[in-house]
Amino acid sequence: MAGKPFDKWTIGETLVHEIRRTVTETDNLLFSTMTHNPQPLHLDIEAAKASEFGQILVNGTFTFALMVGLSVGDTTLGTLIANLGYDKLVMPAPVFIGDTLRAETTIEALRPSGSRPGAGIVTFAHRLLNQRDEVVCQCLRMALVKGTMA
Repeated sequence: MAGKPFDKWTIGETLVHEIRRTVTETDNLLFSTMTHNPQPLHLDIEAAKASEFGQILVNGTFTFALMVGLSVGDTTLGTLIANLGYDKLVMPAPVFIGDTLRAETTIEALRPSGSRPGAGIVTFAHRLLNQRDEVVCQCLRMALVKGTMA
């Protein structure tokens, strides 16, 4: 089990996730079409060139999903009962095709579950950074996680 049980986390603990990912044109195209997102900034090179970005802008929901995905192996793999919600999602810088992204997570809060003995709610603060160390996405993720005895 790669993820940690509820009672093994510490507030303020920070993880630098080892897996990085370079975003490809295929990633952006498939995600945009699979989610029925017709935004020209994601799919139309000519429209994107005419925008303030001057190039294809990677779909923000892909960026968000990648950030969470990069963190799972170190946070909740094998210990997750349920993701309870996401909060304070922001994307302060754009992501472009060819950007290499990495994630970091800090434990913001811990609370024992009122309905599941031994389990608890972990609030993860996820950050996604590009190859220039710019934060391109961040959020809080609240997860119900098994405890050691759960």
